[in-house]
This record gives sequence, structure tokens and C-alpha cells, in this order.
Amino acid sequence: MKLAFIGIGNVGFALANRLQNAGHDVVIAANEITDSVQKAVDNNPQLSVMEIQNAINYAEVVFLATPFSANQEILKNVHFAGKTLIDCTNPVGPGITHGLQSEISGGEKVQQWAPTAQVVKAFTIYGFENFANSTYSNYNVKPVMLLAGNDKTAKQKVTELCTDLGFEAFDTGNIDQALHLEHLTLLWVKMVRRDKHHPNFVWAKLEK
Repeated sequence: MKLAFIGIGNVGFALANRLQNAGHDVVIAANEITDSVQKAVDNNPQLSVMEIQNAINYAEVVFLATPFSANQEILKNVHFAGKTLIDCTNPVGPGITHGLQSEISGGEKVQQWAPTAQVVKAFTIYGFENFANSTYSNYNVKPVMLLAGNDKTAKQKVTELCTDLGFEAFDTGNIDQALHLEHLTLLWVKMVRRDKHHPNFVWAKLEK
């Protein structure tokens, strides 16, 4: 699959690197060579760089892995023409609170800012450590990846990528469910980044 990454920091690179190694055609969407872009290319020379709109035009699926505060400015000048946009971002406010006061999800805001995209919230409920390595070999279940979005076809594409990354995808519903996924992210982040729990833990889906 042809994939483009807007944002190539810890989360973006962990996902891009593994998906490129899994056989996907991955490009970094950037209008200039920033330190993070150069670091990503240095660490995986198979990653190429295109200007943002050109990368979107090239890709089948686009990942948004920027700081949430940058999203509106980035998205206002680009067009997706119905393509899948995976929102990997989280609106984190002071004290690790929800940055939109839980009145609306960041995923819904991304859908508003990118109205020509089919937005799917995914790859947000853990830190980058579990995107770089999702293997838990002592268990006979895969880590779950919860996702939300309004378009079934877009969510199927994301499900395929989840599988390639070693996750079991679970569709939680429409994009308004992103609010609850963002709170689950805050739980993980508070446990790990604030309270110093080790990052090597995940959620799993058990169903009768």
C-alpha cells in the first residue's frame, strides 16, 4: 500500500519504519527537511520525502502524526479527495488533561479541518514504544488497536495496516467515539509519562 506520513517524530517514525519494513511504499510528507525528517531518513534510507500535497496525491492512506496544535494549520491548505486520513494525534492540555475540555474529540476536529478526507482515529491509545514493537510473545492474543471513523471502507484499510503491525483492530464506531479513545490515551500517558509505569503494556480484546 502507498502510505504518506505527515509528522515523523517518535510515533510517526515507529509506524512508518515498521510499515516500510513490512513491504509498504512509505513517503514522508514534508515541505522542508526538518531535523525530524532528516533523522528519519538517516535511520531508514528507504523512506523518501515529498512535499505534503504531492505525498497526499501519491498515497492511498495518509497518517497524521503531528503535535495536535499544528493540525489545523497543516490541514487548511491541503486536499484529500476522499482518501483515508489516519489521525494519530491527541489534544493534550496542561497537566495531561483533554486539550478540548472533552467537549469534542480531536478526531472530530481533524474531520472538520479536513472535510475531503475520510478520517479514522487510530494508533493513539499507546505510546510509540508499542508501535515500534507490538510483540507480546508470552500471550496468545494480540494487542488490540481501537479505531473510530465514519467510513467503513476507510476503516477496513486501517484494519489491514493494524494487522500488518501485529495488532487486532477493533472498530468502536463513528468518529465521535474518538473522544473516548483520547481519554484512554490520557490514562496510558499518565501511567507511563507521569507516574513512571513501564511502557511495555497494552490492552487486549477478549470476547465470548
